[in-house]
Amino acid sequence: MIELPVVDKRPQRRPDWLRVKLPIGESYRRVRRLVDEYQLHTICQSGNCPNMGECWGAGTATFMILGNTCTRSCSFCAVKTGRPPEYDEDEPRRVAEAIKLMQVKHAVITSVNRDELKDRGAEIWHQTVQSIKQLTPDTTIETLIPDVKGTWWALERMISAGQEVVSHNIETVARLYKKVRPQAKYERSLEQIKRTKAQGKRTKSGIMVGLGEQVDEVLVAMDDLRSHDCDVLTIGQYLQPTKMHLKVSEFIHPDQFTRYREEGLNRGFDFVESGPLVRSSYHAERHL
Repeated sequence: MIELPVVDKRPQRRPDWLRVKLPIGESYRRVRRLVDEYQLHTICQSGNCPNMGECWGAGTATFMILGNTCTRSCSFCAVKTGRPPEYDEDEPRRVAEAIKLMQVKHAVITSVNRDELKDRGAEIWHQTVQSIKQLTPDTTIETLIPDVKGTWWALERMISAGQEVVSHNIETVARLYKKVRPQAKYERSLEQIKRTKAQGKRTKSGIMVGLGEQVDEVLVAMDDLRSHDCDVLTIGQYLQPTKMHLKVSEFIHPDQFTRYREEGLNRGFDFVESGPLVRSSYHAERHL
């Protein structure tokens, strides 16, 4: 009788360095109340971010505009996908008022992809940044923007309202794009970063590791980003948000994240945030 190999179906256990603090404290509760009161979305909640307890406990949050339903179906992302409802034209005001009440010094704004909109949501992006600047002129802003699918006039509108940093994540290495970001293109995202820099903005991008990439592929991605005028880089561990998403191929050791940081700085990035729990908006105030 042929003996079949035993398959270990137990979930891969997270190493100790990926433990996070539970969200507690008055500051956390205050942020939560404001988010609920102003009917806002945050990528912290929609994206199952492991740093939500730390960031909300410090009184900061990354707001997500244009709803919480994305037109893309990326295999790594916890944000729900489908056909979004009509966007809320009053959202820019509410986001600005919440930021004022939180006394945020550096605000991070992101959004879902709205591919069904001709302008990819650029007008709401523009109004949101303007509303924040009008209400709290001293607040600096980072916008983590989606892929505009080569609609470059929409990109110009999206980034022209006065934000100091514009981020667009390439997410992974070129070889894994069809699996990780099936509706995106590696070269198009690089071109978007280059065009953003040409508009005089500080540019930023992020990569997840642990999806099956090789070290040399990460280094090539760094080179590609630098050749397309990216100023700031973040590198973090991919964590599977649900059983329906891609599995973690490997938990990268903190020492390797340190090496990635050194490689990035050697390649000329102004700032590199690299660590197991790093996400694109983590410690974003440092990237100015």
